[in-house]
Amino acid sequence: MKSLLIVYHTMTGGTRQMAEAAASAARDHPDIAVILKQAVETGPDDVLSADGYVFATPENLGTMSGLMKDFFDRCYYPALDGLNGRPYAAMICAGSDGQGALRQIDRIATGWRLKAVAPAIIVCTHAQTPERILARKIIGSADLAICAELGAGMAAGLSLGVF
Repeated sequence: MKSLLIVYHTMTGGTRQMAEAAASAARDHPDIAVILKQAVETGPDDVLSADGYVFATPENLGTMSGLMKDFFDRCYYPALDGLNGRPYAAMICAGSDGQGALRQIDRIATGWRLKAVAPAIIVCTHAQTPERILARKIIGSADLAICAELGAGMAAGLSLGVF
């Protein structure tokens, strides 16, 4: 059975909602094992044993979250040269544009020689004040549907051997 690993970090709940939407839709493919894990609980063995990935992070200060970066720091070298050609996609819960976080994920994925198989999803909450940035996020149903489509597409691609 092939597996899809969805790794995420969240502080205010937005990224978790996005990751859960992707995981829920991916689970509709019974021949794909879907593993949804927080970044702090995910290690090199998890990465090496998966067949495809979704990386989901909030944008913090124009970059990926520190705990998502910690995940990549802990897993990068132990998994280097063990992931070549595997598919990935990225999801970002952003306050502004999310491009800094996406660039970081794409650079790391390039080093791992992963293959981007879907455009990144960036959900912009437009949170710009300290109060709004730190407030609990509620991701709208239209954005969650797009996240679900990504999860379903990743699972279908793995199931059919497309990637």
